[in-house]
Amino acid sequence: MHDVLPSDMHLWHKLESTVRDVFAGYGFSEIRVPIVEKTELFARAIGDATDVVEKEMYTFEDRNGDLLSLRPEGTAGVVRAVLQNGLLYAAPVRLWYMGPMFRRERPQKGRTRQFHQVGAEVFGAAGPDADAELLVMCQRIWRQLGLHDLRLEVNSLGTSDERANYRENLHAFLTVRKDRLDDDSVRRLERNPLRILDSKNPSVQAILEDAPVLNDYLGDESRRQFSGFQRLLDGFGVAYTVNPRLVRGLDYYSHTVFEWMTDNLGAQGTVCAGGRYDGLVEIQGGKPWPGVGFAMGQERLVELMRSQAEPDGAAPHVYLVMAGEGTVAGGLQLAEKLRKEVEGIRVQSNLGGGSFKSQFKRADRSGAPLALVLGEDELSQGQVTIKHLRSDSGQEMVALEDLQIWFRNYLCVLN
Repeated sequence: MHDVLPSDMHLWHKLESTVRDVFAGYGFSEIRVPIVEKTELFARAIGDATDVVEKEMYTFEDRNGDLLSLRPEGTAGVVRAVLQNGLLYAAPVRLWYMGPMFRRERPQKGRTRQFHQVGAEVFGAAGPDADAELLVMCQRIWRQLGLHDLRLEVNSLGTSDERANYRENLHAFLTVRKDRLDDDSVRRLERNPLRILDSKNPSVQAILEDAPVLNDYLGDESRRQFSGFQRLLDGFGVAYTVNPRLVRGLDYYSHTVFEWMTDNLGAQGTVCAGGRYDGLVEIQGGKPWPGVGFAMGQERLVELMRSQAEPDGAAPHVYLVMAGEGTVAGGLQLAEKLRKEVEGIRVQSNLGGGSFKSQFKRADRSGAPLALVLGEDELSQGQVTIKHLRSDSGQEMVALEDLQIWFRNYLCVLN
């Protein structure tokens, strides 16, 4: 579980503000659900045979003996919330959420035990139009974040009956080759053989090259739905690849599944994943109700933003240097006046005193492109010195009454 340090906060804020704006543009409303839920909620929704429930959830008994878990994902809690609060009956319902999730996994780059997700869910829309619009929305988020080299893989898992038929044949195929599987695949074989398709072991993947393919077990309706989904993506100009081995690690998915992936994060290449879960509402005690959604990993997106996106203006625009009799009170008032009258300006005032030399060192460390210098001479003359710290532009004197106009013009050029 990692700290998010001040040097990265501007990336987190940009990500969060971007998804808020994009979701609002598509008619989504925010929902916030508890971090702790009853364990049975996740066991029922995600599946007892999944790695998440078997090995990764943080589960404990409270004082009343109730079995509780820190949420390992967001969809199950959102479904519980919409059922409990009667939100489903004004379909389609578009909801989004953001917050920490918890899984006891082996920590590695892009995968931590406390991680953060942004998710979106649509309830009450049965056609592939909802699936396609979610992916168009994702593409818009990538574009606004300045991210590139993300590829989309899609597949259809069909209905539960079609999957059951495929699972039986896949199980038979792998059982004959059990002695060539690794320990993890052998463990999955009886409980959830579809998860073996996700194996990163090259020898297991070599075995799977001759394995049955789920697409061959889909019925006419599943094929029609997946074809309609693909036509919509083609119409939107969303590039994608059909990956017949793509499965999701949670049991509630059916029909469309998808993953946005990158090669820039090593083994943890999935930054956003989701799909359709038409049976989940019924599993949680509601009437049969279609649903589709996705979740994106904030840590992984922040890592991509750090390496790909244009630098964000996290640093202050100006660092206020003050030295001499009476300059601190006047300087702090001047900084506050700038913040009030110049929209969007970021002013960092020197605190704790110090010589001009030490204050300029702090100004340099702050990352500000400008230093605003207020000494005794400037104060007596009713002006300040503006010194450019990141260019050869030198410095200039500006009258106090002209300072707001100077900075407004500066920000206009900057933006």
